[in-house]
Amino acid sequence: MTLHTEIPADTRPSLLRGAEDTATSLWNDSADPVELATSISFGAVGATCNPVIALAAIKGNLPYWSERITQLAKDFPTAGESELGWKVVEELSITAAKLLEPIFHETNGVNGRLSIQTDPRLHRDAKALADQAVYFSTLAPNIIVKIPATRIGIEAIEDATYRGVSINATVSFTVAQAVAVAEAIERGLDRRAAEGLNTENFGSVCTIMGGRLDDWLKASAAKARVLIEPGYFEWAGVAALKKAHHLFVERGYRVRILSAAFRNHLQWSELLGGDLVVSPPFDWQARINENNISTEPRIDVPIDAHILEVLYEKVPEFRKAYDEDGMTVEEFENFGATRRTLRQFLDADAELDALVRDVILPII
Repeated sequence: MTLHTEIPADTRPSLLRGAEDTATSLWNDSADPVELATSISFGAVGATCNPVIALAAIKGNLPYWSERITQLAKDFPTAGESELGWKVVEELSITAAKLLEPIFHETNGVNGRLSIQTDPRLHRDAKALADQAVYFSTLAPNIIVKIPATRIGIEAIEDATYRGVSINATVSFTVAQAVAVAEAIERGLDRRAAEGLNTENFGSVCTIMGGRLDDWLKASAAKARVLIEPGYFEWAGVAALKKAHHLFVERGYRVRILSAAFRNHLQWSELLGGDLVVSPPFDWQARINENNISTEPRIDVPIDAHILEVLYEKVPEFRKAYDEDGMTVEEFENFGATRRTLRQFLDADAELDALVRDVILPII
C-alpha cells in the first residue's frame, strides 16, 4: 500500500490566483500528503503540522499507517509505542517535505518549508527541545521546527537558532509572545554572525494562533459573565496578528508572522497584502474559494476602533494579548490559551501512543 502524493494539474480557483499578487504566502495547515498535494496546486508554498494535525492525518489514512506501524514494529523490535508513533510522524513529515522541496529551492528557503513540532512532553526542558529541533532539521533540507513560545521555549528557540535551525514558534497567541520570539531569533542569529556562521536562508516564522486566542477570550469572558457585542471576539486574533506583523516590519525582524488556528475567514482576508504567512486548514481553503472571499489587500486597514475599545475595556485577557508588554516571558505558560493548547497537544501525543498500541498489540 502506498500514499498517493502526485500534485494535481493546476486547478487553482480564482481566489488564490488573486492572492498571488500580494506578498502574502499561503501554507497548508496539515502535513497530510494528499491534502498538501492538492493545496500546492491551489498555490500553497509551505505546510505546518502539530500533534493534533499529525494524529488526524494518520487517522485519515489508517489502513496505510497501520501497515507502516506494523512494519516499523518489526524493523525496531525493542521500540515502544511512543518511539514508533514518532517514527510515523517523522515519516509523514519527510513525505510532505519532499512535495515542497522544489518551492524551497525556487525561493531560496523563504518558502517550501514543512513544519514538524517538537515532542510536547519536552515543554519543561529547553535543552531537550533544542536538541530535538536540531535532529528534526536533519530529516530534510526544508524542515522548519516548531517550539512553543513559553519561557522555556523562548530559551530553546534562541539556542536552536544559534545551532542553525529554522524555527516556527508555536503555542503562541499574543503580541508579547511574538516579540519575545523575534528577539530570541535575532539573538541566535547575532550569535551565529559573531562566530562567522551563516545567517542566510533561515526562513523562520512566528505563529499566532488567532482562532485559539478568540476561543480563550470567549471562555474567559463567559466565566466572568461579561457580554459584549456579537462578533467582536472574532476580531481579537486578527488584531493581535496585524499589530505583531506591523511591529515585525517596523523593527526589521528576520522572521515573519504566521496566522493559524482558523475560526473565521477574517484570519485570511484581513491579513492579505502583508509579507507574512497565512496557514488555513485544507477545508478552510476550499470554503474560502467556494465563497469567493475578496483578495483585496487589507493588512494596512485598521480594525474598527470601537471594537478594539470594547475588547480592551471589558476583556482583561485581550489586554494581555494585544499589548506588547501585556505579559512577561515568565507569564507566558500560565496564559489560558497556552495551558489549553499544551494540554491538547499532550493529549494528542497520548492518543497516538494508544493508536500504535492497538496496532501492535490488538485486543483479542
